[in-house]
Amino acid sequence: MKPDPIPPLSVTDRFFRECRRNGQVWLMLVPVLAYFAVFQYGPMYGAMIAFKDFSPALGIADSPWVGWQWFKEFFGGLYFERVVSNTLLINLYDLLFGFPAPIILALLLNEITSMRFRRFVQTITYLPHFISVVVVAGMMLDFLARDGVVNDLIVALGGARIAFMSEPGWFRGIYVGSEIWQSVGWGSIIYIASMAAIDPSLYEAARIDGANRWQRMRYVTLPGILPVVMTMLVLRLGQMMTVGFEKIILLYNSSTYETADVISTYVYRRGILEANYSIGAAVGLFNAVVALALLVIANRLSKRMTGNSVW
Repeated sequence: MKPDPIPPLSVTDRFFRECRRNGQVWLMLVPVLAYFAVFQYGPMYGAMIAFKDFSPALGIADSPWVGWQWFKEFFGGLYFERVVSNTLLINLYDLLFGFPAPIILALLLNEITSMRFRRFVQTITYLPHFISVVVVAGMMLDFLARDGVVNDLIVALGGARIAFMSEPGWFRGIYVGSEIWQSVGWGSIIYIASMAAIDPSLYEAARIDGANRWQRMRYVTLPGILPVVMTMLVLRLGQMMTVGFEKIILLYNSSTYETADVISTYVYRRGILEANYSIGAAVGLFNAVVALALLVIANRLSKRMTGNSVW
């Protein structure tokens, strides 16, 4: 006579058994879950002011509904095309020049045989990441001023002084260049770590087959880090509608609005300085929806073309 089958555990029983088995691990996770609940998911309730004529005196619940009024005002506004195009162009330049920079640095560091020199280069390239954005902006304003070091060098070489921080055409290059300088070393860490996980026997086999350093880099190292590269690319594409707010605010001025004014600075001026919180929330919600759509599209394209994806 066969014994009666053991009935499957319910979801509640499985949950409590998991808590008893790995209670300490779940306890460590509580602060992280609390952080996201309080600072990420909790504020979503306030997103409804994008559809209201919000008044701090009335509060979120009692403020009158206005529907799509703020979205229409933003889309039909004078600065819509400027802020969206500037945001996309700055992100596009950063994607073209800034995204490959840490990969190239990691590949070059991986080929250095002297560990002392390698540590020296890593330290030098990591340091800018720990400098405050305010300090970096101050350095750039001083160095690129009309009487700054850069213009002194230009004059010494026979050129004329350039108003770097007042001419709109220079702003995007200055911003992207400073971003690369500040983040290239720190961004290379994840690629260096992924290179360390590549099987050394693959390099030995390639060396026996007669592959030189460039060929080993092309046929062994790059395919080995491709999943990490694609994951970082998908995440980066999801940020195409986001630009570093602090550095833009610290560097731009009224003469560079033409190329420097982005969505985040527009929200700051309309939402904070003018105390129009509803339109600030509307623009921020629009930005978040577009960013989510870009992330999903980039993830699907990556999965279809390379087989690698975030989810």
